[in-house]
Parts: sequence; structure tokens; C-alpha cells
Amino acid sequence: MRQALGVAALTGIYARLAPRYDWQHRLITLASDQRGRRMLVERAVREGERVLDCGAGTGSTGLLAAKKAGPGGHVTLFDLSDDMLQVAREKAELAGVGDRVDFRTGDMIHLPFADASYDVVLSTYSLCPLYDPAKGALELYRVLRPGGRLGCAHSADPQNPAVKWLADKVENIAWRFPWLSMGCRAVDVLPALRQAGAKVIFTRHIGVPLWPFVVFVVEKPAAP
Repeated sequence: MRQALGVAALTGIYARLAPRYDWQHRLITLASDQRGRRMLVERAVREGERVLDCGAGTGSTGLLAAKKAGPGGHVTLFDLSDDMLQVAREKAELAGVGDRVDFRTGDMIHLPFADASYDVVLSTYSLCPLYDPAKGALELYRVLRPGGRLGCAHSADPQNPAVKWLADKVENIAWRFPWLSMGCRAVDVLPALRQAGAKVIFTRHIGVPLWPFVVFVVEKPAAP
């Protein structure tokens, strides 16, 4: 795994990317990013629930969740970048769900929320840049209530060895341009979640062959 960029570097990158992040990420992924978001929200979010969208960025996932949770639900959009969240605020008002969401800034690996605070926790394409992805995933799991669901989408290695070899070569070039790579690299957090007791209820690989995503939902077992 490539060494992650530092927090200060990521903050600077996403500050510059914020105005164009949505279309750039959609273009690079051939719109599979939004497909992953819809898959997670459809399978993880229910009406009236408290949802945390962690690494919310410009709010594309969180706003889908706000619509699915409905007027009785509430979504917290949490991200490292104030600039990305400012775009999310504008989108929330345009979507007419501003009264169902709030915004917090901080580091995913040190969440300022109590244990079992949320019915649903979502993370789409935000574990990939973390300096400790497994620890970040366990933080998401910590703030999830027993019986709740954690839905994630993140970059993964191609499953075909030849395609993986080619992807590594291309990524070596892209990694020289942080505005292009966005600090993202393939990660694998499911083993850490399974070890913590999570029950996998859905998993699928999507995306373009060179840069696939894994999309999964796990459930936190209810207290006995």
C-alpha cells in the first residue's frame, strides 16, 4: 500500500478540488462513484434514522441519505475539509433538505461522537486517503449502535493479476499529481471489521477495471 498523504496535504488538496470535485470524480470513475452511493443508501438507510456520513465531502451521499431517511430522520455530514462541506451546504439548500442535516469538521480517525450514537454510518470514497484506514473503519463502527448498519465504498485492488500490474503502473504516474490521485489508494478494511464482530450483509465490486471499488454493508450485532 502506498504511504498516505498527511492531513495538512489532504486538506489543501480538497480545498482546491472542492469546486470541481463532483464532476472530476464522476469523470474519473465513469459515474460508478454515484452508483456506489445509491447502492449503499438503498441498502443501509431506513426512514426516520440518525445517519452519519463520514468523509462526506460535497454531500453527494449524505443528501441521498437525507432524502431516504425523510423528515423524521437526520444526517450529520462530517469531513476534514471546510471547503468541501461548504459545497455540501449549498447543495443541501438547493435539494430542500437543509433542515435535516448538520455539518461537522474533523478527522475521521478521531470522531467527536459517543459510542453507539448513530443508526447508520456511511463512508463513500473517504477511507482510501486515510493514514490508517482500518482504524478509521473501526471508529465508524464504534459510533454505530448495536443493530445498526455501516455502509462503505472505497478503492480496491483489481482482482485480475494482469490488470493489477497495469493499474499499479498507471497509479505510479497518477500519484505524482495529488490533484488527480486525490490521495486515494486501494485499501482493505473488512478484515478489521469482521474481527470486531461485524456481520457482512452485502458486498460487491463495481467500477472501471483499473480502479475498482468495493461496496459493502455490515451490521453491528445487537446486544444480547
